[in-house]
Parts: sequence; structure tokens; C-alpha cells
Amino acid sequence: MSEMQDTFTPRQRAVLDKALGLLLEGGERALTTAGLARAANCSKESLYKWFGDRDGLLAAMISHQASKVRAQIDGGERLDLGRFRTHLVDFANDLLQVLGGDVSLALNRLAIGQASREGSRLGALLIERGRHGIDKRAGALLEAGRQRGLIAYHDRETAYHTLYGLIVRDLHVRMLLGEAGVRRPEHYAVLAEEAVDQFFVLFGVRKNETTGRDSV
Repeated sequence: MSEMQDTFTPRQRAVLDKALGLLLEGGERALTTAGLARAANCSKESLYKWFGDRDGLLAAMISHQASKVRAQIDGGERLDLGRFRTHLVDFANDLLQVLGGDVSLALNRLAIGQASREGSRLGALLIERGRHGIDKRAGALLEAGRQRGLIAYHDRETAYHTLYGLIVRDLHVRMLLGEAGVRRPEHYAVLAEEAVDQFFVLFGVRKNETTGRDSV
């Protein structure tokens, strides 16, 4: 389970799923405290206690959505090449599934539409509570692979952004624009495998390198 998922109880996650559903069905205007309390069968007092104000609720919704992108590091177990590659493929597949999902696209389109509106916080929240959390966990996974001698890089941020670019390519922009045929969840696993293979070509450690580690 990811770090962000641990911050929410099962009941809170169920409420956040209802909130995301309301946003998807009716847009931002449908996301009211009273409406969410009715849909989730809880009190408005509970909502304020768990999430605070509207920005707090939006932040929690975004964190909950971002937590669906796994970047797992085996606790206490040897991180060998096979396990490391599996974790990277899981990350890539999850990222495509989340970015291409109805909820994330709705959130991003809403944020883009509000970008020029003074006082709008949604774009900043998507970066702070969504993208940054994903980046942090994935960066930790890459660092674990580097420490095990499975990949090599001089700058982790550059390596991570290369991985992200290989996974996402131009797909997210095309999804946001509604291009027909781009959202193919059944194909994401193949794209994830291809992206990780390409990443290892660029950052994998080979036998003839000075590290003396096994070939990637």
C-alpha cells in the first residue's frame, strides 16, 4: 500500500470515491458538502473533520486518485532485476490507467479551464498533491534500483523525467483533447512494457561496465 493511501481510512476512501463520482457526473457545481454528505451517507460535520474546507476536500480527492499509481519498494526483501522491472512496469501501467481515466481527465480539464481565473487553486493542488506525490515515490523506486546496481544515472530527476516521458509520450495531451481511439486501457500494459524496455536501454547496467554488476 502506498504512503498516501495510508493517510485515509477505508471509510474516507469510499467517501472520496463518491466525491470523484459527483465531480465526474455533474462537474464542479455538483461537488457540494451537502450533496456529498447525501451521496456518501455521512454527515457534513464528518466531512469537515476529515477534509476541512473545499480546498482540503479537493486536495484529498487528488491525493486519493494519485495513490492509485503504485511505486512499490519491497520492504526488507532483495530487490533483484526481475522484481525491480516488475515494479517499474506496474508503475507505468498504473500511471497510464490513472491519467487516461475519466476522473483524472475531468480534473485536469477543469484545472486547465480555471488556469486564468484569479484565486483558482485546482491546478496548484493537482501539482502539489498529485504529480509531486507520484514523482516522489517513483524517484525513491529508481534510487533503490540504482543502489542495487540495476540502473545507473548521474541525476535522478533527469532519469525519472525520461521514464515519465517514455511512458506518457504525447498520449495525455491527446486524451485531454478527446482524440478518438487514444484511450485504450487494454493496450496500456503493452505500452508500459515498451517504456520500461526503452528505459533500461538508456539507464540499464551492463556486464562490461565498471560496476561489476549483472547485466540489465
